[in-house]
Amino acid sequence: MASLNQWIEGARPRTLPAAIAPVLIGTPIAYVELHASTNGITWSSFVVRALLALIVALALQIGVNYSNDYSDGIRGTDEVRVGPVRLVGQRLASPRSVKFAAFGCFGIAALGGLTLVLLTGKWWLILVGLAAIVAAWFYTGGKHPYGYAGLGELFVFIFFGLVAVTGSTYVQTLNLSPLAVLGGIASGLLSVAILIVNNLRDIPTDRLSGKRTLAVRIGDPATRNLYSLTIIAPFALAVLIALSGYLAAIAALAALPLAIAPLRIVRSGKQGRELIPALAGTGKLLLAYAVLLSLGLVISG
Repeated sequence: MASLNQWIEGARPRTLPAAIAPVLIGTPIAYVELHASTNGITWSSFVVRALLALIVALALQIGVNYSNDYSDGIRGTDEVRVGPVRLVGQRLASPRSVKFAAFGCFGIAALGGLTLVLLTGKWWLILVGLAAIVAAWFYTGGKHPYGYAGLGELFVFIFFGLVAVTGSTYVQTLNLSPLAVLGGIASGLLSVAILIVNNLRDIPTDRLSGKRTLAVRIGDPATRNLYSLTIIAPFALAVLIALSGYLAAIAALAALPLAIAPLRIVRSGKQGRELIPALAGTGKLLLAYAVLLSLGLVISG
């Protein structure tokens, strides 16, 4: 039976910045836009909606992590794997209990999303929430998981970038914002970077188990180049946002020093467990970037 610490590690805390960052970016964008409007801000409503958006994002991220643990575990993909605890693959917990944990998290995300639907009155948001839950499950679940076909990075970019940031803004303003789209692209790229370094680490074992991730498909050198691109591009986007009228958004460049260590690790050719610090470093970079960009947007607003 898995201990509490093993369940926590099985939730893969290093990936949680991918859930927190979009809300940190989308909510200040909503603040800026509401502050500039004639309607102003109702602070109680603003805080409640921001917290609900955060709960939805975190529950989805933890849910997809447990879902991956379950699906990879019953397929035998995790029997030989470096990295964090695998509850099913290492036989620390029963597949049924891990599957229950995954769907419990999806249920929490659904309740948070439904509450946002009631507050906004936009019932079509239910479809967005259902799409997010379906995408979370079928990443490694089902007969034909898209994560095994090399499409994981695309779906992470969409749901933990564009959808999460624009959604966090939309539930506050009820408007789709070009600024939120730019923020979503930046957040999505850094979230993809987390998945890239994770899949780079697992290329040898994924190849043996038949898991054709993007890293397996394009190979080691190209994966390292792609990682570098997803790390650098968000800083160019911060400059673009600053030049578009939000000058203080340039503060996001202060996170650039945090990119040096993970980039150096990945570019050095290290493999296996040696890449784990790059995974943690990428998560810290994403969180720092989101905080600094958000502060810059609020100051500009």
